[in-house]
Amino acid sequence: MTTASSGSAAGTGGSTDSTRGTDSTGGTSSTGGTSSRTGGIGSGADPRWLTPAEQDTWQAYVQGSTLLEDHLDRQLQRDAGMPHIYYALMVYLARAPRRRMRMTELARAAKITRSRLSHAIARLEKYGWVRREDCPSDKRGQNAYLTDEGNEVLARSAPEHVTAVRQAIFDRLTPEQVTQLGEIMWVIAKGLQPEGTGADLPWRR
Repeated sequence: MTTASSGSAAGTGGSTDSTRGTDSTGGTSSTGGTSSRTGGIGSGADPRWLTPAEQDTWQAYVQGSTLLEDHLDRQLQRDAGMPHIYYALMVYLARAPRRRMRMTELARAAKITRSRLSHAIARLEKYGWVRREDCPSDKRGQNAYLTDEGNEVLARSAPEHVTAVRQAIFDRLTPEQVTQLGEIMWVIAKGLQPEGTGADLPWRR
């Protein structure tokens, strides 16, 4: 979510047997069982249940990404007094020309709904870190602006955050694994936001 973020060792090593049968992909039925084959999600055409190898990879991803987000959120709450999503929004604004972005573009960049963005920006406004402004080129639109105070908060928060990110991910991976992880996640991200399809994506809600 942030420009610096991602990674936890939670998905590496150990057995995933204890987690099978508990997730939305079909659980143990993905390896040939029958407990999820009647009714509910997936009824109708027989689903393509996950193979044992796919199930292990899925569980590694779920556990790793869940623990990672918790790790980064706790670090930012402790060291900067804000949740991870607030930090991410401020990073996007800091990188934008004149520290300004259209609200619609900010929602798209952060991959969140417009209502969630509006709530987050309202809180950041109360802190004095972000300000909303009318968009000169579109009377119906608004820009979000990172204030000088917000930029200073971001600069103070960044060193501890990048340390948390590095310790959680990059210190645990080889250079080859770092490249592979980036390639894999970009394939997934691009597949979930196809261009020109009118897909039901968060920033359109």
